[in-house]
Amino acid sequence: MIIETNKIIPALGFEELPESIATRLRAKYERLGYLGEFFARTAHQEKALAAFMDFTEASKEALEMPLVELIALTIAQHKNVAYERNQHERLSIKLGYGREWVEAVERMDPENTASAHLSEHHRVVQRYIIDALDSDGHKASIALERVVQLLGYETAVAVMMVMARYVGHALMVTSMNISSPVLSIFEQTTSSQGEQTQ
Repeated sequence: MIIETNKIIPALGFEELPESIATRLRAKYERLGYLGEFFARTAHQEKALAAFMDFTEASKEALEMPLVELIALTIAQHKNVAYERNQHERLSIKLGYGREWVEAVERMDPENTASAHLSEHHRVVQRYIIDALDSDGHKASIALERVVQLLGYETAVAVMMVMARYVGHALMVTSMNISSPVLSIFEQTTSSQGEQTQ
């Protein structure tokens, strides 16, 4: 018997969300016209979801947004999570990074000269993220040391925190088999739309 994974955890409608979660998501819900499925299915744990949202915001605060988007896109590409990848592609376009930048990030080859749209610190951070994901962190020390040398240990810790957030999110999304509500920017004729990520 095949079970549809995303039916195991029932999705709540916006009106069914705990008030503390609904308050925080109302503006996004009204702007997008739908409730992100990740929130709809994880709001059964109100305090944990609220803490996860707090952790997301706190971990991102120490980094410039291009680095946050690079980390999110790298993890989504590595883990093959269209739900995150497609939305972060759109957010990156909306923030003005351009299709070439997104394409360079998703190429997952930071040392390649074809990735010229990535700055040195973007390349160094992406190499660390890839090495950490490929080895579950066991063979990432050299790449992490390069991040520290280039950006400082405080920023390196922030990079690890943001990585942890997106890896955790990816595992939950893929476990529940949540599909992307939007197409990749590379699967449509126009990329002018930009939607806020979940």
